[in-house]
Amino acid sequence: MKVQVDQDRCQGHTLCAMIAPDIFELSDIDGHATAISGDVPSGSEKSVREAVASCPEKAISITE
Repeated sequence: MKVQVDQDRCQGHTLCAMIAPDIFELSDIDGHATAISGDVPSGSEKSVREAVASCPEKAISITE
């Protein structure tokens, strides 16, 4: 599974980083999220799916 954050849509709500802190990091400048790595480690799939569902801007996408 791969994950990415659309920087044009992300508004820095920080929900993804709260749900999956090992997957997402926040910018010190604007608070926008990025995926630490595009590849989701085994065992983190559930939290990544939860982060996708929780993003109010629908800025996170996954591919399998």
